[in-house]
Amino acid sequence: MHRHEHHQHEQTLAELRDALTAGFWDERYGGTDRVWSGRPNQRLVEQVADLAPGTALDVACGEGGDALWLAEQGWQVTAVDVSQVALARVATHAEERGVEDRVRLGFYDALADPRPAGRRTFDLVTVSFLHVPLPDFPAIYRGIADAVAPGGRLLVTAHHPDDVTTGARHDHGPGLMFEPDRVLEVLGAGQPDSAWEVEVADTPVREQATPDGPLLVRDTVVRLRRR
Repeated sequence: MHRHEHHQHEQTLAELRDALTAGFWDERYGGTDRVWSGRPNQRLVEQVADLAPGTALDVACGEGGDALWLAEQGWQVTAVDVSQVALARVATHAEERGVEDRVRLGFYDALADPRPAGRRTFDLVTVSFLHVPLPDFPAIYRGIADAVAPGGRLLVTAHHPDDVTTGARHDHGPGLMFEPDRVLEVLGAGQPDSAWEVEVADTPVREQATPDGPLLVRDTVVRLRRR
């Protein structure tokens, strides 16, 4: 690698990491009344339908669409995010929807400490569309997985890299989008004597509404159960 190429790579990695910071997200959330739709992630709804409510951790919860839906289904939810602006909105929406007694809030800076909560604590840990730089992926996703209790589930949903190839999404940075295998390999899921049983490792397609009409996009969906 030439020296100039190495410098360019470092700049790109720094920019990608900056997009995980409180300053970045506080500014984004502070610039509008609502960034996301408020509806729960379709893949979360599909994957949680057969689970009995218990304790749940929603990592990088944003404005709380997933966390509030889980609370309405009877889960006791801890919702964590790097943005205090987003967390304040979750609190407001939880009160409006009458589930404030089932939602706890917490601060989570994935780069400062990849562990969002105590070890082996939650029946369900869900993380939706948290795309992190490739060098940081193993530590962050192992830290998140560490919060799953024995017998509990980890649910990961992400944009699939095929969406860049088909033009459905633009490339936000090298390695940010990922396939199920990346999660399985980082956690050793499916290997002999693994702590994880693979329940779902799929790449389903869904229709997403856009100003130009419906668009077909592909998701990465991984659901693991800690033995």
